[in-house]
Amino acid sequence: MLEGYRGKAYEILSKLNIEVGDLIEVRKGDMVIKGILLPSYSKDEKIIVIKLDNGYNVGLSIENLSEIKLLAKASKKIITSEEISPKKGKSEIKIISTGGTIVSKVEYETGAVRPALTTEEIIQFLPEINEIANIEAEILFSILSENMKPEYWVKIAEAVKRAFDEGNNGVIIAHGTDTMSYTAAALAFSLQSLQGPVVLVGSQRSSDRPSSDSAINLLSSVILAKYAPFGEVVVNMHAESSDTYTLAHRGVKVRKMHSSRRDAFQSINDKPLAKVFWKERKIIINRDDYIKRKEETKLDSKFDERVFLLYYYPGLKSEILEFIISNLKIRGIIIAGTGLGHTSSEYVEIFRKATKDGIFVGMTTQCLFGRVNMNVYTTGRQLLDAGVTPLEDMLPEVALVKLMWVLAHEDDLEKIKQIMITNLVGEINMRHSLDLFPRWSHE
Repeated sequence: MLEGYRGKAYEILSKLNIEVGDLIEVRKGDMVIKGILLPSYSKDEKIIVIKLDNGYNVGLSIENLSEIKLLAKASKKIITSEEISPKKGKSEIKIISTGGTIVSKVEYETGAVRPALTTEEIIQFLPEINEIANIEAEILFSILSENMKPEYWVKIAEAVKRAFDEGNNGVIIAHGTDTMSYTAAALAFSLQSLQGPVVLVGSQRSSDRPSSDSAINLLSSVILAKYAPFGEVVVNMHAESSDTYTLAHRGVKVRKMHSSRRDAFQSINDKPLAKVFWKERKIIINRDDYIKRKEETKLDSKFDERVFLLYYYPGLKSEILEFIISNLKIRGIIIAGTGLGHTSSEYVEIFRKATKDGIFVGMTTQCLFGRVNMNVYTTGRQLLDAGVTPLEDMLPEVALVKLMWVLAHEDDLEKIKQIMITNLVGEINMRHSLDLFPRWSHE
């Protein structure tokens, strides 16, 4: 069996009685490479693909090799696409891809990683999901995470609604990790009634790397989407440096806390909703205050982008904010303030004028953990008097997304304030226990 091979590569491998799964040795000058022959998905008929002992895959042009030798026939059968097909009948889980490397394939002729484009390719990438549920896949768009926009949030929300209307039990959103929490918050406010879980999933390391988290994250997300009892938007990612389980974080209480670790995502001022043990196909629900599945999925997805996130720092020139307010015609400001919710007192009159002009100004803390309390110190009380609204323990980016959503629905400043301080989908946690704050060992 030489799946995917054609032309010269197929001819040479066939003559040597080499099949997919066999251990081979190839030489290129003084370089010797040993590994398992993998199926080829390359458009270049001269490329052969080998899995090395270190777990990485490499693509080589057969024309550049001086010798190819069969070392051992396959000891373990490799499943090929001819033996894999989606289950027949109605899909149970819809996978909607927006980009990122969570479900990707390496193009060995270019070295590029591209997303799997069909349901068959996704099942070939991870055959185990076929044992759990009937899967259907859709490529909504393929963009880098940093290129995400509010207009794309709307399209994702609409795709989720269609998926549930088609009868799916759960929906998985494949997404780049860098802005995943923004999209999760946007979907949470857009889809406040859900028939099942909406699981955002990504990978910190691409699928051709031996330490990739792609397969485990996706497999556990399928388990979560099918069996979890909640109708909420969650982010499901590695929970630890090993591969034991993943954590499902509420979409409005999660942040990427490390640039490269596989367990980069953490719940902030909150506990994860669930643990998913992928080997055992088991979900452990961590809390009983989750939003239950509803009979109908309701969509209300629109955003007003005329907002600004102000990250205050000592010495920030007040003229900058005055320019933004005057020239960008913004309708709302979210402040990531210091400590309990402060900026320099120089800003008090600027915020007073802004709120009198109908601009919403909300305060969060750049500390992330804890909540704002603007009654403790003089500056906080001055900012309150100027019309700044404290936003409890909302994360700055969640408050920003929520404000975009609220401004698209309301014009009256008092109504906007009221909605912003109302807990809609778990974005505000009024009770903090000691175990919500992570502590690092100093040993």
